[in-house]
Amino acid sequence: MSTKTLDVAVIGGGFAGIGTAIRLKQHGISDFAIFERGTTIGGTWRDNTYPGAACDIPSRLYSYSFAPNPNWSHTYSGSDEILGYIESMAAEFGLHSHFRFGHNITGIVFDETAGRWDITVEGRPDAVHARTVVLASGPLANASFPAIPGLENYQGHKIHSARWDHDYDFTGKKVAVVGTGASAVQIIPELVDKAASVKVFQRTPGWVLPRVNRRTNALTKELYRRVPAAENLARRAWFYGHESVALGVVWNTPLTRAVELVGRAQLHRQVKDPWLRRQLTPDFRAGCKRLLMTDDYYPALQQDNCKLITWPIARIAEHGIRTAEGVEHRADCIVFATGFDVAKTGTPIPITGRDGRVLAEEWQRGAYAYKSIAVSGYPNLFFTFGPNSGPGHNSALVYMEAQINYLVGAIETILDRNLRMLDVRRDRQDRYNAGIQRRLTGTTWNSGCRSWYLTEDGFNATMYPGFATQYINQLRTVDLDDYNVVPADTRTPRIAAVS
Repeated sequence: MSTKTLDVAVIGGGFAGIGTAIRLKQHGISDFAIFERGTTIGGTWRDNTYPGAACDIPSRLYSYSFAPNPNWSHTYSGSDEILGYIESMAAEFGLHSHFRFGHNITGIVFDETAGRWDITVEGRPDAVHARTVVLASGPLANASFPAIPGLENYQGHKIHSARWDHDYDFTGKKVAVVGTGASAVQIIPELVDKAASVKVFQRTPGWVLPRVNRRTNALTKELYRRVPAAENLARRAWFYGHESVALGVVWNTPLTRAVELVGRAQLHRQVKDPWLRRQLTPDFRAGCKRLLMTDDYYPALQQDNCKLITWPIARIAEHGIRTAEGVEHRADCIVFATGFDVAKTGTPIPITGRDGRVLAEEWQRGAYAYKSIAVSGYPNLFFTFGPNSGPGHNSALVYMEAQINYLVGAIETILDRNLRMLDVRRDRQDRYNAGIQRRLTGTTWNSGCRSWYLTEDGFNATMYPGFATQYINQLRTVDLDDYNVVPADTRTPRIAAVS
């Protein structure tokens, strides 16, 4: 491995890492490497291959504006098609030579004297050096089984939705599904079609809205190929349509009642049994937890081989799940659709900044950053999908694209001006985050329900309390007044890495 210093190290080879790499190349920055712990690209969409896996954001929005795809087959795309889009971007922009597969990053440490990051890789003796680092591992990179008593004693087969076992045959099996979130409502209808029985263990019901998934006809695809401006117009229409949804789901307004009326109408239209409807009716405002987009979930729950269980899980037994009232539900297989280890506290990898500061320790009570991207005391380090950049109503990729454009501008400044450090000012960071937390108090996410958006003590390190338009506008320019700018020692000029 080369011991010379890269201009940029990108950690993660999913949507964020590939988007960052594309924009770096478009800005004339080619001395970078993408470190991916897996053996192929794709990130979340490489890992999530469970039956029915799909996106609940329209494809026109769940893509980059600088890499449009006129060939989406449906309004909402499945995981295979999304992964294909990611792979096509890597090929089109010549990114494969920049990838370092099988590189699991175990820590990064800032060398203040040299103005660089020293990156350790599992199983490799030499550190990688980089002037700047983009942490593009994403919030949905790590998954694990939930901490339920008795899990280690279960004798049947267990599967996590993010690590699907395609060799397991569900035919004729008794299956338990733990969770009723976004992944679960896609998985359950598929399992009901195959298994002998499916028991769904629900902690809290969610607001379910219709998902009208139309096929894109050949004429529309041809129009988008020949007239890119037409596809851009369609994208903008979807964008502003979703922006308007913020008025009903980000804040508790009369439009929140309208969203709930749509959800109740969906429930009454698809579920005829009054008791089941009552079990499936949320007791919190729409938007407080993630909205579920599906037309298949409610019908699947009413099939003869499916049953909804609302008693709390007490423990996992040797042959199934025991609920609080003392009933043991036997299962050949338990599917855990329980989400991801979202880093609301701590960091996905150990990060040591100036003066030996450890970011995981500073984030113990909740993560924070300046505009979701940079943290004071950790110069030349940038996050994608960092703290408080989660959307409740629009496409994550709209937010991510704005972040990428900003951090590429910051990296360009560091390289062009030969800076040793670009370190966000603590006072600007504190003022920004105080404003974010103040605005969050008026949102539905902080209105009292429990969700993965919040830490155990109720701190919201996840969501952005506003419109996507507001988020994008704050990232249009890199204002150097927000940073401590430290020039490099001219006696130690930059040395480009050799691939």
